[in-house]
Amino acid sequence: MGLRFLVVEGNTRGARQAHKEAYGLMPSESYAAVIQGIVGETVCDIAFPADPGANLPDAAGLQSYDGIVLTGSHLNIYDRTPDILSQIDLMRAVYASGTPSFGSCWGLQVAAVAADGDVRPNPLGREVGLARKLTATDQGRSHPLLEGRPAAYDAPAIHLDMVTALPGDCTVLAFNAVSPVQAAEIRQDGGVFWGVQYHPEFSLGELAVILGRRTEILVKEGFCRTAEDAMAYAQDLSTLDKDPARFDLAWRHGVDAEVLDPQRRTREIRNFIEHRVKTAKSARGRA
Repeated sequence: MGLRFLVVEGNTRGARQAHKEAYGLMPSESYAAVIQGIVGETVCDIAFPADPGANLPDAAGLQSYDGIVLTGSHLNIYDRTPDILSQIDLMRAVYASGTPSFGSCWGLQVAAVAADGDVRPNPLGREVGLARKLTATDQGRSHPLLEGRPAAYDAPAIHLDMVTALPGDCTVLAFNAVSPVQAAEIRQDGGVFWGVQYHPEFSLGELAVILGRRTEILVKEGFCRTAEDAMAYAQDLSTLDKDPARFDLAWRHGVDAEVLDPQRRTREIRNFIEHRVKTAKSARGRA
């Protein structure tokens, strides 16, 4: 019997449709495709808690899933608008359900706030393109979420906000020079969440599309000198996605196998499925 996942889309309708028009898939659809590429026989339902009147699973519905995954989002959680509050409430219900959960970027931030942590803009500014020199903490070196990662590694990333106050039962698993919380385990109300501030689900192609739509930000915040430079960077990433053997581009942008190899890039998602989802499914008697 295959696994059943709920993918929780963090974006509002307009943002996810814009992503689909540019990339061909909504972020939640892309995330579901990554999961199905890892597991194979898998059902992935999608929820849109940012939509007014969204039909969301109740407690029994959440418990019926083998795993729950939260995507990134364009929202800022400290704004506490209704489309954000509904996602925090859903995450609290996810904790209470006991269903294994995982999140990238916004997903980690929602999980932290739902467990009484806090998230604010990073005073060092935005992290764009790749999160560099991610390093496991002492606890992270032996934690199954980071199993297979080297001592230092890079990963696709784009975020301004970060976890600034840890929830009560939180273990930080990885950090870098930009953010002290790049990976974490959070325990709350009987549930266990694993999350990362970066995006192991992003291919370089998807990252290129996202950056290509944000050239103004890249120039305004000093990452690129001109819009043409920003578009050239996005194009290089897109080319490298199609042809990972382009050593010249990999060397130019400092992209190694931890990003280029899909199995290594998606390591945290694979570990979540192997060590949390499958284990919990067996413990629940669903194997």
